[in-house]
Amino acid sequence: MLVKPNPKHVRSLVNFFEQGAKPDARDGFGVEIEHLPVHNSDDTAVTYGETNGIETLMLRLRKYYDEGEEYWQDDQLVGLARKGIGISLEPGGQLETSIGIVRDAEQLGEIYAQFRREVDPILDELGFRLVNYGYQPKSHALEIPINPKRRYAAMNEYLGHIGQYGPCMMRASASTQVSIDYRSEHDAIEKIRLATAVGPILNWFFRNTPYFEGRPNRIPLLRQRMWDYLDFQRTNVIPGLYEDSFSWEDYAADVLSTPLMFADLSHTPEAAHLPAEQREFAAFRETAGDVYPDRELNAYEVNHVLSTHFNDVRLKNFIEMRHWDSLPIERAQRLTQIVGSLFYDADGFSRLAEHLGGVGEADVFEAKAALQAHGADAKPYGRSLDDWANLLGVGDTLAELPGDARHPQVRQA
Repeated sequence: MLVKPNPKHVRSLVNFFEQGAKPDARDGFGVEIEHLPVHNSDDTAVTYGETNGIETLMLRLRKYYDEGEEYWQDDQLVGLARKGIGISLEPGGQLETSIGIVRDAEQLGEIYAQFRREVDPILDELGFRLVNYGYQPKSHALEIPINPKRRYAAMNEYLGHIGQYGPCMMRASASTQVSIDYRSEHDAIEKIRLATAVGPILNWFFRNTPYFEGRPNRIPLLRQRMWDYLDFQRTNVIPGLYEDSFSWEDYAADVLSTPLMFADLSHTPEAAHLPAEQREFAAFRETAGDVYPDRELNAYEVNHVLSTHFNDVRLKNFIEMRHWDSLPIERAQRLTQIVGSLFYDADGFSRLAEHLGGVGEADVFEAKAALQAHGADAKPYGRSLDDWANLLGVGDTLAELPGDARHPQVRQA
């Protein structure tokens, strides 16, 4: 590793991971569903600042969060939260609901249904709707302006200079993410390994991106491809994950040795004398060791550093499984059920470990490539997708659920 991280910073991240461990096995879920706002008239993307756009929607939703919290930046509302749910905006105006902690798919559905009862009448008045696809159905990425967060402006500048899909990911894509608990360092690493290995297969069964840049999408797992080709230092498989000696310290060192993309000093006491606009700035080459003081990092700084990494499975003070396409609630509920059966049920976890025992980093890359190249004929880890459907408990249930690419949410050209 070319960059040696500050040992105090490494310890800060490891402490954060240790504090997230739940030895009493609470087995909760956090579920994030991003929505693509599109005009009812022509299915093009709705932007933040347009008349009757995302800003208007957020302002009208405030009344349902009067006992919660609001998040503003430069006099513009960018987030709302109350017990059980938070609403935030992604770079291209995607509206994300963060739900949790929930114990089962039914509770997830109840909280989400309340959100829809509040938001849908407002959407009807404004003339647009929220769709669940992995990518905008009509608009091209560069037609969509970045929403008003300094963080996103810095990310846009950085990702616009590297990789293949930076602007596409930021402005026009949408995802579903499921987070789970871990009991200990060993439990966390085992879950991350298995989730990383099985992720491409679950991505196949829950794929939901029929369009890309205004045309039919021909890439089997578009969202996976976008992230894999985005910025290899901070995406894809965690380096060294499948080494026997891999530890939380190794993960912390990898994160801390990667350029920050931008630095957030808004909660760094030593930077209090700087003007507000200078506390968030682009940091194209700087790592945390270049930017933050020689001391242990506070919780806000730790969260910021971790948030600049986007591995297929990300460790915070929970395990975040990323990169599923945006899903309608029925499919998100089914995904949550399957994740629970694999990672919280002892027998299900043992079976998954048995079938993926011995899998390594190169095998995961091979499985991803096979799915992209061969689609339904792929045999990840030597098994057909029919076999995997049975092993994972997917079966035929997905075909009965509404809201995937076979059930269009937009008009066909």
